[in-house]
Amino acid sequence: MEKKTALLIVDVQIGMFTQPDYSLYHAEELLDTLERLIKKARNANIPIIFIQHIGESGSELDPLKNSFKVHPRIAPLSGDYEISKTRANSFHKTNLKQTLDELGIHQLIIGGIQTEQCVDTTCRCASDLGYNIILVEDGHSTFDSPILKATDIIKHHNFLLASWAAVIKPEKEIEF
Repeated sequence: MEKKTALLIVDVQIGMFTQPDYSLYHAEELLDTLERLIKKARNANIPIIFIQHIGESGSELDPLKNSFKVHPRIAPLSGDYEISKTRANSFHKTNLKQTLDELGIHQLIIGGIQTEQCVDTTCRCASDLGYNIILVEDGHSTFDSPILKATDIIKHHNFLLASWAAVIKPEKEIEF
């Protein structure tokens, strides 16, 4: 059976790059990686689904603020899908599964923000739902925490997810 694929970009919103007290690890490199990935997906007519997290009123991810929008460097185009969520799990009370089912998707290539939150949770939930998952090794990022540096968080989650929920591949090895 052919594995029909979609590209899932999680929470790469302007507000994630403008957090007042935090700096996103390798922000420009992340955008460069996602731009290349999106270009490859568009060239192969692969569906692209952008997930946007709805934050609290007044926050950087408040849907009434400009900072809620997907970062302009990778902004959705006509024909792309946009789904808003309120939890770390992109499937929780959204139409993501319905959209994937309607498109006949069996495999997800996932990148985005925040590694240990929404990216991890979405990978695990998608795997539990039976999707084949490829997590873009260099296509997700996070912030330093009081306990771990962002680079360690990313490496740790790549290791954990590779153990059962996802195949981990760098962007340059991903073909559509």
